[in-house]
Amino acid sequence: MANDYRAPSAEDLMSMWNASGLKQKILFTFLMIAVWRFGVQIPLYGINNQVFSTIASGNNIIGFLDLFTGGALGKVSILALGIGPFITSSIIVQLVSVVIPSLEKLQKEEGEEGRRKLSQYTRIFTVVLGLFQGFIFMLFLHHLPGAVIPNVNPIMFYINSIIILTAGAVLVMWISELITEKGIGNGGSLIIFCGILSGIPVYASRTYQLVKSSPSMQLALLLLLTIFFLATILIVIMQEAVRKVIIVNPKRQIGNKVYGGMNSFIPFKLNPGGVMPIIFAIAILLFPSTILAMVGQANIKSVQLKHIIISMNHFLSPDGLPYYLIYVGLIIALTFFYASIMPNMQPKDIADNLKKYGSSIPGIKPGRPTAEALDKILSKVIFIGAIGLGIIALVPSFGSYVTKIETLQGIGATSLIIMVGVALDLINQVRSHLYARNYESFLKDDK
Repeated sequence: MANDYRAPSAEDLMSMWNASGLKQKILFTFLMIAVWRFGVQIPLYGINNQVFSTIASGNNIIGFLDLFTGGALGKVSILALGIGPFITSSIIVQLVSVVIPSLEKLQKEEGEEGRRKLSQYTRIFTVVLGLFQGFIFMLFLHHLPGAVIPNVNPIMFYINSIIILTAGAVLVMWISELITEKGIGNGGSLIIFCGILSGIPVYASRTYQLVKSSPSMQLALLLLLTIFFLATILIVIMQEAVRKVIIVNPKRQIGNKVYGGMNSFIPFKLNPGGVMPIIFAIAILLFPSTILAMVGQANIKSVQLKHIIISMNHFLSPDGLPYYLIYVGLIIALTFFYASIMPNMQPKDIADNLKKYGSSIPGIKPGRPTAEALDKILSKVIFIGAIGLGIIALVPSFGSYVTKIETLQGIGATSLIIMVGVALDLINQVRSHLYARNYESFLKDDK
């Protein structure tokens, strides 16, 4: 049998690129990222950012948080709060939606209108969190010697600064939502991705200074990069792996033609949440850690209170064992949680749809038995994915500990998973646009 398939030429690819609207989406995304990066460079008035930058470079938690704000926190920029308030607000709204029936109804039963209302609640709570985090941040700067320039009206200065920081958090939220709606990829994940990329030159420079005069450290660096490379391969496998459930479709006769009867499958991703469980886990851990780190640096007169804050801060430090244990536990829990709220991961709904169209899983009765079988399959798949994601999150950090090269720890496990996950998501979305355009062209040619 002759094969009529023709590989797409350069002209075909250019036609798909231009006609599918992909070019406009990518250009819009780059424009929004450029606006965000421009805002990162604008300093907050009245602050000596050199003082805080010194603190950030020597504090693991603040330095780690600065990486996810794209350097805005270290510069004490108007966007210093970054995407953090929006991400934290999203987590809280989604968690509360499971507990409060009215919010759960909005999420699961009221479709697009319900999701719009939940988005509005998320935005309002983002403002509340922005005001709170801005207040804590300014309180910390107030107690930091030399951070605030002299001869400023203290009351108006702090009120204006908190409002500006909150407005900056809202601006970052707006940019992320615009990217999600009109650009390519998830806006929040992409902003975090670009923030991590912007910090790579700094980490690379520190690593070079560390290993340039020591052959043993250079070998250790080679080993660490190999571990990073292998971890990247595992991340790609985790992100792309699926469990296929075979579906038998019924035959239907329309006129003289018979349709259907061919087997298909339902693909269940091994890691359905992508990078979101990682991002959510970081946000949950960094929220109290950041406040403790900032309060711990302040000039507290009570020695006992200072000791308690330092102890709690050390307990939640990103380079401690308790942090990683809590981190992995959160990743596993959030992977299950994220899968439980995804519309295409609901066994009962899938079973009802299969029964409605007369389809079935081989050897399993339609209805409740199908839902129970799908629930078992999903539980196993998500458990394997969650454990795998938790292990991968520890591998690069373990490599940094073994090789004694901690200058790359900022772009280690967490950052690596986010960067690879976001990159794969972008590639898949670009591919989907090109496939959609190719399918449209096929339909036109068929007519």
